[in-house]
Parts: sequence; structure tokens; C-alpha cells
Amino acid sequence: MSTSSPEAVKKLLENMQTDLRSLSMECKKKFPPVKEAAESGIVKIKTIAARNSDILATLKDNSSEVVQPFLMGCGTKEPKITQLCLAAIQRLMSHEVVSEAAAGNIINMLWQLMENGLEELKLLQTVLVLLTTNTVVHDQVLSKAIVLCFRLHFTKDNITNNTAAATVRQVVTVVFERMVAEDERFKDIVEQPPPVQGNTNRRSVSTLRPSAKDAYMLFQDLCQLVNADAPYWLVGMTEMTRTFGLELLESVLNDFPGVFLQHQEFSFLLKERVCPLVIKLFSPNIKFRQGNSSAASPAPVEKPYFPICMRLLRVVSVLIKHFYSLLVTECEIFLSLLVKFLDGEKPQWLRAVAVESVHRLCVQPHLLRSFCLSYDMKQHSTKVFRDIVNALGSFIQSLFIVLNTGNPAATNTSTGGSGAQGAAQGGPGAGGQGGSLTTQAAFEYRGTWIPLMTVSVQGSAKATYLEMLDKVEPPSIPEGYAMSVAFSALLDLVRGITSMIERELAEEEAAVRREANPDQNTQPEPGAHLVWEEMVSACWCGLLAALSLLLDASTDETATESILKAELTVAVLCGRLGLVTPRDAFITAICKASLPPHYALTVLSSNTANLNNKAYSIQGQSVQIISSSSESHQQVVAVGQPLSVQPQGTVVLTAKNIQCMRTLLNLAHCHGAVLGTSWQLVLATLQHLVWILGLKPGVGGALKPGRAVEGPSTVLTTAVMTDLPVISNILSRLFESSQYLADVSLHHLITALCSLSLEAVEMAYGTNKEPSLFAVAKLLETGLVNMDRIEILWRPLTGHLLDVCQHPNARMREWGAEAVTSLIKAGLAYKHNPPLAQNQRLQLLLLNPLKELSNVLHADIRQKQLESVLQILQSQGDSLGPGWPLVLGVIGAIRNDQGESLIRTAFQCLQLVVTDFLPTMPCTCLQIVVDVAGSFGLQNQELNISLTSIGLLWNISDYFFQRGEAITQELEREEAALQKQAQEKGEPLNRPFHPAPPFDCLWLCLYAKLGQLCVDPRPAVRKSAGQTMFSTIAAHGTLLQQSTWHIVVWKVLFHLLDCVRKSSTTADKEKIESGGGNILIHHSRDTAEKQWAETWVLTLAGVARIFNTRRYLLQQLGDFFKAWEVLLDHIQSAALSKNSEVSLAALKSFQEILQIATPVKDSAMPTDALAAMGVPPILIDPLSAPGPGRPLLRSDSMLERLTSYNGAELQAPPPGEESALEDAALWWSAWNTWYRTGTDSTRPPSGGTGTDRPSFVPSQPFLTALVQIVPALYQHIKTVFSMEDLRKLGVILHGAVSIPISSDASPFILPSYTEAVLTSLQEAVLTALDVLQKAICVGPENLQVMYPAIFEQLLLFVEFSCKPPQYGKMETKHVANAKYNQAEWVALNYVPFAERSLEVVVDLYHKTACHKAVINEKVLQNIIKTLRMPLGLKYGCPSESTWKLAVSSLLKVLSTGLPVARQHASSGMFDTMWPELANAFEDFLFTKSTPPDNMSIQEFQKNEAIDVEVVQLISTEILPFAIFIPKDFVGQIMAMLNKGSIHSQSSSFTEAEVDVRMREEFSKVCFETLLQFSFSNKVSTPQEGYISRMALSVLLKRSQDVLRRYVDDERLSGRCPLPRQQVTEIIFVLKAISTLMDSLKKTQPENVDGTTWAQVIALYPTLVECITCSSSEVSSALKEAMGPFKDFMQPPVSRVQNGES
Repeated sequence: MSTSSPEAVKKLLENMQTDLRSLSMECKKKFPPVKEAAESGIVKIKTIAARNSDILATLKDNSSEVVQPFLMGCGTKEPKITQLCLAAIQRLMSHEVVSEAAAGNIINMLWQLMENGLEELKLLQTVLVLLTTNTVVHDQVLSKAIVLCFRLHFTKDNITNNTAAATVRQVVTVVFERMVAEDERFKDIVEQPPPVQGNTNRRSVSTLRPSAKDAYMLFQDLCQLVNADAPYWLVGMTEMTRTFGLELLESVLNDFPGVFLQHQEFSFLLKERVCPLVIKLFSPNIKFRQGNSSAASPAPVEKPYFPICMRLLRVVSVLIKHFYSLLVTECEIFLSLLVKFLDGEKPQWLRAVAVESVHRLCVQPHLLRSFCLSYDMKQHSTKVFRDIVNALGSFIQSLFIVLNTGNPAATNTSTGGSGAQGAAQGGPGAGGQGGSLTTQAAFEYRGTWIPLMTVSVQGSAKATYLEMLDKVEPPSIPEGYAMSVAFSALLDLVRGITSMIERELAEEEAAVRREANPDQNTQPEPGAHLVWEEMVSACWCGLLAALSLLLDASTDETATESILKAELTVAVLCGRLGLVTPRDAFITAICKASLPPHYALTVLSSNTANLNNKAYSIQGQSVQIISSSSESHQQVVAVGQPLSVQPQGTVVLTAKNIQCMRTLLNLAHCHGAVLGTSWQLVLATLQHLVWILGLKPGVGGALKPGRAVEGPSTVLTTAVMTDLPVISNILSRLFESSQYLADVSLHHLITALCSLSLEAVEMAYGTNKEPSLFAVAKLLETGLVNMDRIEILWRPLTGHLLDVCQHPNARMREWGAEAVTSLIKAGLAYKHNPPLAQNQRLQLLLLNPLKELSNVLHADIRQKQLESVLQILQSQGDSLGPGWPLVLGVIGAIRNDQGESLIRTAFQCLQLVVTDFLPTMPCTCLQIVVDVAGSFGLQNQELNISLTSIGLLWNISDYFFQRGEAITQELEREEAALQKQAQEKGEPLNRPFHPAPPFDCLWLCLYAKLGQLCVDPRPAVRKSAGQTMFSTIAAHGTLLQQSTWHIVVWKVLFHLLDCVRKSSTTADKEKIESGGGNILIHHSRDTAEKQWAETWVLTLAGVARIFNTRRYLLQQLGDFFKAWEVLLDHIQSAALSKNSEVSLAALKSFQEILQIATPVKDSAMPTDALAAMGVPPILIDPLSAPGPGRPLLRSDSMLERLTSYNGAELQAPPPGEESALEDAALWWSAWNTWYRTGTDSTRPPSGGTGTDRPSFVPSQPFLTALVQIVPALYQHIKTVFSMEDLRKLGVILHGAVSIPISSDASPFILPSYTEAVLTSLQEAVLTALDVLQKAICVGPENLQVMYPAIFEQLLLFVEFSCKPPQYGKMETKHVANAKYNQAEWVALNYVPFAERSLEVVVDLYHKTACHKAVINEKVLQNIIKTLRMPLGLKYGCPSESTWKLAVSSLLKVLSTGLPVARQHASSGMFDTMWPELANAFEDFLFTKSTPPDNMSIQEFQKNEAIDVEVVQLISTEILPFAIFIPKDFVGQIMAMLNKGSIHSQSSSFTEAEVDVRMREEFSKVCFETLLQFSFSNKVSTPQEGYISRMALSVLLKRSQDVLRRYVDDERLSGRCPLPRQQVTEIIFVLKAISTLMDSLKKTQPENVDGTTWAQVIALYPTLVECITCSSSEVSSALKEAMGPFKDFMQPPVSRVQNGES
């Protein structure tokens, strides 16, 4: 209920009347005047109540009168009355019905009571009510009221004192509250600024309003009083204490800062009165040095007084807190003083309160910021902020040091008690720990143990000693209190500053973000950054020093956590502000704390050195020096090996190390963005910790606890074991979070990891110790999580990892490779945006390191590389696109010095590519595939791979063939683009085999590769490659363009032939024992030379086959003839090779190219017109218009001449004829080659005595093949084959047949000697001659001149029957005598060959006897001359058949030839033949050789029959035509017949056989023939008759001789019988005589010459003499001989008659 409501007013009136009545009752007896006044007062009140509506206002107006009775009552000094009156007055006051005048009266009345010492508490109460309920008390009245309270404060009564003190405080507050209210009322009124007075007198308060003036006067007097001066306004003060005055000043300054800030007058008071006062009062504290005895100083120094000092510090705190902006200079002084109070020489209590004051400042970051702005950033000002922080730091350090000095003044005097007292005073901090001291949080450093108490809630500075206003003596400070406060202050300072700056930074960033719309112009003040930086710069050294020391000394996990958090926050702040040095310093501190003490880590120590150079140390102690003593109380959780080149012993990790490590991880994880270059420090430390804890990298680079085996000296407690997975997890998360870093920060991270890794690499050199893989693993992890922006870090990342791959330490390398390949695989598999397919540059960038790995020489790395290629192919093979060249490059980067397994892996990749990916790759890469496949063929580590890769090349060629069109199109598009680029650059297009079309180039590359493989050192590879190459060209050659064929022929085929020829001729002839492993080698391949021979054979055959099958294509190339020549040259050099396999194969190839036929194809040409010209039609390629492939037809070409000659009206001369001419040239060239080959191979060796083994003798199969070529070749050249060529041919055939064979080959070639069979070579020779003679036969006239030459050749061969040919001077054994196991040369059995040749001669002569050439060249004579040899030798011939054949041949030839000879007798062509013939007959019929002893009678009779046949020939073919025959020839014949007719027997016959062996039949025939022709009545010429006569006379003369000799011998022999042969002879002669007599009987007498008769008759006497012979046989023969004489015995007739007749 409010005091103005009607009920309240009514109550008030009632109460007042009641009070007045009570008063009148009390005073009725003693104090009548009072009674009077009371009663009149009642009346007065009633009147007011009755008359006025506003009762209260009226009451107030009349309050002096209303109050008067009560004042009088108080004047009675009666306690009971006084109490009643004071209560009544209070009631009036509380209803605010007291006027100013009344109030004055009341105060005066109270003053009297006070002076009388009555009702002191009631007085105070009344004053308070009066001043608080209304504002009527002013100026002097007010001052009197205040003085009254002060006076009561200094009474003897404790209760009164305290109540008064409280009242004073309240009253002072009221005064200022009034002023505030007054300002509030007037705040809207604009005042005229007061005129500035020149001399601002302290009493000049005229400008102030009433309440303000009161407040001003009050405050001024309080200052006066504290300063022990007389007050101006508070008149009547009797005494005053400084402590109370300071408390009042403090409360006013603290409660009403606005008053001082808004009013100049008050500000003036602050500056002029308060500050000097404070400074003056501080002086004893400043001058005082602890431990200085007063004797030492000249004047006794006033000792600091705790209550004043403490209150002064409180005032200072308030001044700084509220009026800093007014009192900048003064605050500088205060702060400097404060810093000084922390000095170690000051008393403990002083340092404690000073630290509490500093703490108060530390929780006000904005204030600190102002200090920094006002002092530290001004040029000549004290660096106050820096000093505060440094002082705190020194203070902390001094606690550790000072306590150690044992200075008695410093330590607490009371030992036992102080601890308990301290604990009590330390509030919950000390006592709350409870339990034993071991768990007590504390700091320990170098043996100094300082407990830690909870002194205040975080962020508020709740002081203990600054609040001890009741203490007069300095309290004893518990151990650890000052440390605890300082510690809190430090933490609060850090927290405050960092959160303030962070907040402002965040606001600034938000503003910057808003800047996007420029109308909102909210720029933060530009100086802000400078201030922040200055603040950090000023404080970081001190903070770091203090925090490091504390961190080192801390034994409590929570405290450690706080310190680490503080260090972390500062580091991050520095990072955000870009202050590198402090950032690194704090990070270094955390890093060092993570590692074991004295751990040698260069990164950190170098950093520390920089810090120490800042010359910031506290009291001579560098805080960075961490002493091992501090570790004594730490719980060891891990023992491990240090990561260094030479690890000495082990190191221990404590729980605190692990705690610091977690902070480090936290720093890196949450604040990676601001670390920049400090990543280096952080990562280096983490690496060492990870190493000590034995974490090893696993898949993807994450670190897992290693097996215990790995570090033999790593010991982990269970505590840390449970932590490890967490640490490992955080480590991984740390690098995962790198995906949120900005690009620049990410670069810092990568750079740091790289340099860390470099160190690890350096360290791992020269040791096989396990290297630290931390950096490599983390590079991998970082790369994997940043795939989306991999481009920006790819080069540094992979560049470094590639270096690691080169490292000699295998584990290091292995991880480098693991990292690179994992990154590449991940990069290719990642879904990039845009996809890789559209971002070629990125794809190539990703694949490039894969290629770079090829430069590493270590096999394990290459293995890894190839395995990853395999994986990439399997997973991303379809989408490699432009990356194919790189991938193929990697597959193909094999070298022979790499092991088999590497090559095998690479080859798997290639196989995969060829089987699966050829269609997906750009066609431009196909060439690379060919090259790579080729390089696998050429490697010499693994033969099977070489062979398989040749198979791959075949598969590739198939692919080209199937996809030809598509490939061509794509390549041509590509070509056009390249051409364009090249033109723009003005360079020629650079690609192999340019200018062939690109698709053809692909083929050419394939062929070139196969060509290289064809000359590989390994025979199997050569063979396979050769087969593949020729098959490919055969199968797919049709795809190539004409111009490309040109390259194929010259650059591929001929080049290959050259290489093979060169290698074969220089190959080693040493025997190869085995073909590697246990493979046995066949003797035909047991030298390199033989193996190369096989290659040569294959190659030559392949090329020949191509020439054969593709002739029409090749002939359209301009230089086919030249190519043909080269091919022939190769065939020739192969044929002349000393290797029989090669030479034989060369001839086979020769045969093959000679079989080239000219197929007739339907073409649009006038075939019949060509046929009319005798030109065989030939396939004309429709493409072969005059172009680069074919020369333009010349106007004077042979074709034109031919056509005009034939009169064929052809519009366009078809190219066929020119081909025909070209063909002729080709064949002629082939003939020349054959001739050279034949000449060289059959030329007999020169020199040597025949004992030397000739260097090389061609084999029979070779010679056979050589000769077998002739028929085919001749068909092509017969039109131009000349006599000279025939001669050349003959020489070669003769040579070939003459060549002997070596005895070891003879069993395979020769039949047994008894079989008369021709060798295949001999067959071939005869076939060749046969072909020739048949050709001559059907050919034109002019060819027939060659017949004689053929005869000549054949007759040479016939001679072999008796005289085997010589091969140079070589000694040959006859085949029958050869021993097969000796290396000697065996002459062939030439008899069958000679005989066959003879048959051919007879046959041929039969056909050609009448030919002019045959006649002119005396062929018949030559035949006879040749036959003379076997005929003459007869039984002396090597083979009996020979002379028999010779005789029969002679007979046949003569039967044909003699008529021709007679026909041409006149021409004299045959003149020379007759003597030859005669000699031949003579040699045969009367041979000098004797028949063999073992000849049977039947044989002999057969042989005799042959002789008879010859005689019969003479009698039928020669003698009847004697007129055509030269006389002397006839004479020779006759003489021969004569000789035959009386042939003497051979002497060797036995008696039994004698009659048979006498050749009686022969003699008979001879004689008969002789006689027949002797008396021929057909004698037409004297010449013939002469022949007959001559013959007869010879016969008769011979008979005479035989008979005479017989008679003589008979006589001499006496009884002995004559030798058998003589008897036989005489019998024969006798028989001849009887035959003659018969002939004479039959002949016309006129035919017989006189002389003949004379001779016949002269025989008779001789016959008679023989009668005496004893032999009966002779006798009977004699009878027969003498019988016929009777027919001629006639009487003589006269001569005349005879003459007439």
C-alpha cells in the first residue's frame, strides 16, 4: 500500500495523533511545555485533516509546526520520550511530509543528541531514513548529517562504530545516487557550456546543480581526509582513519564511475586529488626492500602497512578499470608500481595482493588492449602490457627460485601453522583436494614443490587478500597461493586476449563477407590488426617463458591440460594473425614437451636458438632449458628407441608426453590452416613420437601399432596401449582433415611432409635399419583425401615420392613405390569433375609418375610399378584414352639387366593389352604397342616370352587386318591434325616411314620390328619371327599401297637379307655343347654358323616366295628390275655359301622364282590383240596409272615398235608388252646369276698336290638342284640363248659331273657298285641337255647350229666310261675301293652315266644326221673318235657293258651315218672320218686286251657273234659302196678282213676249248667277205679290183707263210707233237685255202687276176710238204684243202691263144 493512498493517509493521521497523545502523557508531569505543544499539535492535525483535500501536501507545508512537539520531546533527553519522538519523526519522514526547514531542525536536534551520546543507533537510523526517503536535505544540513554519522563511527562502542560505518557508506552512496538521478532529470536539456575559467579553483562548483554540488563537496573532503588534511565541507569532523577513507573512495569510484566521466569537475578531482594521493600513499611500499635492515639505510624507511596497501591496490584496480581513459599517464604509473610489487624483494603478502590485483586486470581483455594501444604502441612510452605479462612470468619463475634460496624473510615464519592456516584461507582450492598429498595438484621444478589451489572460477578474479579489510596485520600466505593466482592470471590473460581477438577477427571476416554488396560500408578500423599484432608481440615471450616452465613443472593432468590449451590458443592466434615467430615458438614448446627430455631433434633446437636470441630470459634463467629433474615425478608410460642415425639406448615417454602429443594432434587437426611452415615442427615431432611408440604404416598410409617384434626395446604400458588406437585414429583424422585446408595451407603441409621425408631418407642412407616411414605414409594419406584437387599438390607430392623410390634402403623404396602407385590408382579411379575422359591434361599428369618410375633401377620398384599397371589395366583399361602412350611406355621400358620376373610381369600387362584393349586405345598408340611387343621379343632373359611376343605381333597384325578401315580413318584424321600443326610451326612432319600413308606406316613398323627379331642372336626367336613376318606379309600384304611395297622390299626385306647374310658369314664355327639347361642340340645345329644358316634359309625362301606371289604388284614399282637384281645377288651369295644347307636352299628359292607364271585374269584389256603380238597377257593393276609407281611410257618404247610392226591399231598401247620386254631382261639377269653361281661352284680347286683337302666341295644335292634349274630357266631365255651360252652351260655341266663326293656321304648317294644306276645329278644333267636338244628341234633353223655343241658335250660324258674326269688335282679313289669311314674323296661310278649319254648320242644322231650343222661339224667323226676308246679297250673297259654298248651304238650310228657320208662324199666333209672309222674297227676287232680268264665259252661265243656283226656291217654297208669310199680306207678294211680271216688264236686257251676259241666263225666270215669282194664281178672301177686283188694276195701270202713255218717246225720237233695253237693255226689256214678254192671255182675266170692264180698254184707244193705231218687233224684238213685243186688241173694252152682271149 503506497504512502499516498487515502487509507495510508488516514492511518498516518491516526498514528500521529496517537504519538502526540503518548508524548503529552509522558511529559505531563516533568515537561509541561512539551505537553502543551503536543496537545496543540493534535488540534493542528485535526484542523488540517478537516479543511484540506490534499492532506499530505498541507502537512508538509506545516511540517515545522507538526514536528515541533517531537523535537521538544527529544530535547528532554529522557530515553523513553526520545525513542518515542524519534519513532514519530521517522514515521513522518517515511511519508515524506517533512519540509526543508523541518529537516534542518531535525538534524540540529539529532546533533545535540549525538553530542550527548544518547540513542546512537536510533540516531543513525533516523539520519538514514531522512536522507533516503526524500531529497529535502541539502548543502550544510546534509554535511552536518554526514559528519554526525562519521562522529558516531569513532565512538567507543563497537556496535555503534560498525553501524555508523555502514550508515556512512550508505549515506555517501545516497549523495551520489541523488546526483545520478538529478543528471537523469536534466539529461534532455541542452546546457550552455560553462565559461572556461582560467584558474579552475577547486571550490569553483558554481556550475554544478545542487545534488552534484553536494556530491562534489563530499568527494573532495574525503580526499582531504585521507590525505590527513582538514575538510572544506564536512565541518565538525573530529577524527578519521585512512583505511576507512580509502574504502569510501573506492566504493564511490567503483559505484559511480559515470559521475566522474561525465562531469569535468569530478574528472578534475580524480586527476588532481585522487591520483597524487594514491601515489603518495604508495611510497613506503615502493621504497621498501625486503631484507634491508633499517640500519643499512640512512633514514628509517616506513614499513609498508598491509591495510592501507591493500586498500590502495583496490583503489588502483578501480581507477584502472573505470577511468583508464581519463588517467592514461597516471595509470601508467600505477601499472608500473604494480609490476614492481611483484618483485621478489617485496614482502610475501605484498606480492600476493599485487598478484591478485594483476589477476583482476588479466580478466579484462579490453582493458589490456587499451594498455597496449596507449603504451606499448606509443613511441616513447613504457611497454606496460609487455611488462605486466613478463612480470607475471618472472613472478612465477621467482617462486621456484626464491623458495630455493632459503631467505628467511621470504619463507613463512610459521611453518606448522601456516600450512593449515593457508589451507583454511585458500578456500576450497587447498582443502577441497582432500585425502593424501600425493594426489594434490602441484608444480615441481628442480626439487621445489609448490601445491596448486583452486583460487577462483575461470575468468573471474576472486581475490582473497584484497578482501581482508578487517585485517590490520599482514596475513600469512599459504604455500602455493601466489603461484595459483599467478597461474590463473596467466590462463585468464591468454583466454581473454585470444577470445577477444578471435571474436573481433570473426566480426571482421563477417564484414568482409558482407562486402559483397558494397552499399553496406562497415569497414573495421584499420588499426585493429596492428593492435592485435602488437598485443601478441608484446606478450608472447613472457607467456611462453612462463607457460613452458609451468608445463615442465606441472604434475597435475588438469593443470597440464590448461597450460597446453593456453599454449595452443596462443599458437593458433599467432597463426591467424600471421605472426610466424611466436607461432613457431609456442608450437616448438608443445613439441618439446611431447618428446622425452633432452631429445635431440634438430628442427626444434634450431627453433629454440632463435628464441633465445630474443634475449628474453627471466632473472638470468632461460626458461627453454628443460631440466631432467622435472621428470622425476612423472609416470613413465612407454619406453622406445629414438629415431636417429645411431640410436643410443632407449628413451622414455611419460603420461605428460602423451598428453602433449594429443594437444599437438589437436592443434594439427583443428588448426591446420594456420600452421603454415610450422607443419614442419609438428610433423617432425609426431614422426618421432610415432617412432618411439612403434606405430608402423599400414594400407593407405594409416599408422597401426606395430608388432612387438619390430622394436626390440619398445615397451608400452597398458595405459598407453589403450591410447595407441586412439592416437593412431587421430593421426589419420588429422590428415583426413587436410581436405578442408585451403590450397596454400595444404601446400605448407605437403612441403613439410616432403622435407620431413627427405630427412628420413637422409637418415636411412647407409643403414639397413628400419627407416621412418611416417612422412611417406602421411603423404600418401594426404594425397588420397585430397583427390578432388589433386592437381595442385600432385607434382610436389609425386616428385618427392619418386625420389624416395630411388632410395637404397629397400623398406623405404617399397613404401615410396606403394605410395606413388596407390595415389596413381586412386587418382585414376576417383570420380573427378569433369571426368578424366574429358580432362586429358589431368590424366596425363596422374600417369606421368608411373612413367617416371621406369627410370628407377631397383627391381622391386619396377615390380611394384608393373603390378600397378596390371591393376590399372584391369580396372581402368577402358578409359585410359590419351594415357595409353604412357602406360605402354611403362610396359615397354624393359631392359635386359632386369630379372625374369619383372619381364614376366610386364609381359602379362602387354598380353592383357593385346587381348583386351587394342580396340579401346587411340589408333595412334597401336604403333607403340608394336614397338613394345617387339622389345619383349628382343629381350634375352626369357626365351618363351620372346617367342610369345612374336605370337602377339601376329595377333596384332590380325587386328590391323580386321579393323583396317576404322584404323585408317582415325589415323588419317590424326595425321591431318599433325600436318596442320607442323605447317603452323613451319616444321616437316616427323614420323617414321613418312610419307607412306599412316596405316601403311603401322604395318611398316610391325614389319621393321619383326625384321629386328629375325636377326636376334637366338635361333628360335629368329625362326619364329621369320615365319611370322613372311606369313603376315603373305596374309595381309594386300592392304598395303604400292608406294609402301617399295619400302617393304627395300627397307624391310632386303635390309633383313643383308643383315642375315652378314651375320651368317661372320657366325662362329665353335661347337655349342648344349642349348642351355640340359637340352641336347642336334649335330646339324651345333654351331652358331649352322643356326644362322637355318635363318638364312628361311629368310631367303620367304623373300623369294613374296617375289613369286606378289610379282605383279612388285613389277609396278619403278625399280623392280633393280630389286630383282638384288634378290638374285642374294640368291647367288647364298648359293655360293660354304654351308650346304644354305646353298641348297638358295637354289630352291631360285627354282621358286623361276616358276613364276603369268596368270590370265579378266581385265578390260584387248587380250586378243596382245595375243596376236605374241605377248602373254598379264594382270594390269587398275591403280597403275602413270604415277609414282610406274615410269611414263617413252615414245620410242619397244612396245610402240612392236605395235607398228604388227600393224595393230591400238589406241593406247597396253603395258603388257613392256612387261614382256622387262621380263626378258629379268630372265636374262637370272641366267647370268645362274651362270656365275654355276661357274663358281663347279670350278675345280687350283694348286695343291692333291694331298690337301680342298676348302670346299659342293654337295651332290646342291649340284643336282643347280642343274635342275636349267630347264625352267631355259624356257624363259631360249629366244636369246646363244652358242656362247651353250658353251658356258657345257662347262658348268661338265664341272658339276666331275665333282667327287666325300666317302662319308657316298653310301647315301651311290648305289652299290654292281648296280648300274645314274645319280640324280647325272639324271639332271642329261635332262638339261635333253630339254635343250628338244628345244633346238622345235625351234627355228638358226638354233640347229647348236647340235654339234650338244654332241660334243655328250661325247665328253661318254668318255667318262673309260676315263673318269679329274676334279682339279684331287686324288679320288674308285668307289669300289673307298673305305666309308675315312675322309677321302670318291669318284662316282661314271659308267651308267657315260652309257646313258651314249644312248642319247645315238638317239640324237639318228634324228639329226642329215642336219647341215651336224655334217659340217664332223659330228659323226667325233662320235667314232669317242667310241674308239671303249672299243679299243674292249675287255680293258671298267665295265663290260661299255664296249658292248659302244659296238651296238657304233653300228646304229653307222647305219644312219654312212648313207649320209656317201651322199656327201664329194663335198669332202667326211674325208677325215674314214681313217677314224678304220682305226675304230681295227682297235675293236683286234683288241690288245685279253678276255678275263674266267670267261665262259658261252660268253666267248656271244662276244664272237658281236665281232661277226661288225664284219657283216662292213660287208653290207661299206664294201658294196666302195666307189664312194676312199681307196686307202677300202685297203685298210681289206687288210683287216684278211687279218681276221687267218686270225691266230690266243695263246691262253686250254686244249679242250681250242677249237671254240679260235674265233673260227669270225675268221670264216672275214674270209668269206674278203673272198666275196675279191672276186666280185661288179667291179666297176679299177680301184675296186685293185682292192680285191690286194686283199687276195695278202691272204695267199699269209697262208704260204703259215704252211712253211709248220713244215719246218714239224721237221724240227721230231717225235714231239707241236704246240696246240700252232696245230690249230695250220688247220685254220688249210680250211681257208679250201674256202678260197671253193670261191675260185664259183667265180668267173676272167675276174681272177693272173698273179692270183700264180699265188694259188704256188701254194700247192707247200701243201704237199705238209703231208708228212703226224697230226690226224692236220691230215684231214689237208685232204679238204688239196681236194679242190683237181678242178683247176688242166692241160696248158698256148700263150697266144691265151693272150687273144
